[in-house]
Amino acid sequence: MNKKFGKNIINADYRVKQLYKVESGDVRLISGIAKTSGGERLTYKVVVKMQPKGEIPGESLCREYDLFMSDFDKVFNNTLRWAEYYHFEIESDAIQIWMEYIDGISGNALTIEMLEYIAEELGRFQGRLYKTPGILKNIGCFSDVGLIKRRYLQWNPETSEYQYIRSENCEIPEHLTQMLIDMDNNIENIFTNITKLPVVLCHRDFWIDNIFYVDGKIVLIDWDCIGWGYMGEDMAGLIADDITDMKYLDEYYHRFIPAYYKGISEYMDISAIDDNYIWEMILIEFGYRYVQRYMFAESTEYKNQQITALQKLYEIKRL
Repeated sequence: MNKKFGKNIINADYRVKQLYKVESGDVRLISGIAKTSGGERLTYKVVVKMQPKGEIPGESLCREYDLFMSDFDKVFNNTLRWAEYYHFEIESDAIQIWMEYIDGISGNALTIEMLEYIAEELGRFQGRLYKTPGILKNIGCFSDVGLIKRRYLQWNPETSEYQYIRSENCEIPEHLTQMLIDMDNNIENIFTNITKLPVVLCHRDFWIDNIFYVDGKIVLIDWDCIGWGYMGEDMAGLIADDITDMKYLDEYYHRFIPAYYKGISEYMDISAIDDNYIWEMILIEFGYRYVQRYMFAESTEYKNQQITALQKLYEIKRL
């Protein structure tokens, strides 16, 4: 409370509300009234993220803690920033992060125009850091550039999803399964081309529930997956993540990518880059995930949403 208000807080009442569960932890809203030594009564809201220490090696709140302890806050400007961090507690078995509560537009309430603007500002953010890498030289907690390939390799010939699209009882339309099979057959060439792209700093959890639009500005939360990645990885997540409305996937693709390029091109020459690679990133990252959700869906409607997503990707490729 002292850090949040910049005043001497002598006590505070509180109420606790669970906002949502995260893997091996949860996120809670703490609200109430704090009292200063001068007698002021200040209404407050803060968010507390809790997680058992070491539950998710490499992608945990420990990375957010390391970021907070670094100079990473210097990379932000008035247009794009993270939520302010107030307090950390690391014990032998758990970690807590106390941070700013963001009251803004997020999730499915974000309009396509807002998301288009957010894509452009992400491009500017990544481009600016690419142009001035020295600001990040003393920060060593970023994940490495190979994450996209490791995520793809989890869908190996031993997995049920890989086997399903090649089986006689597969009910996904053949042209859609063939799209995935063609990707598998050409994957080495695809990754060879991807590794020629500029390496930028990626949020890596860049989806609508982690993005807040507040009075024309952008606040991003959940930086625990942050790391080096190839230009466009975050855009693949924004366009095709799990809670994206699948029927708009093609519109997102055709609007967000040009906006992203507009922002990043202010800092680097991307004229020779083929934008088809973001389509490939989407298929690499989400293709088999759509298959998985189709296979284990509990409703016909949910199954159809996965077919819609794959069909949209197929149509984008044809265009």
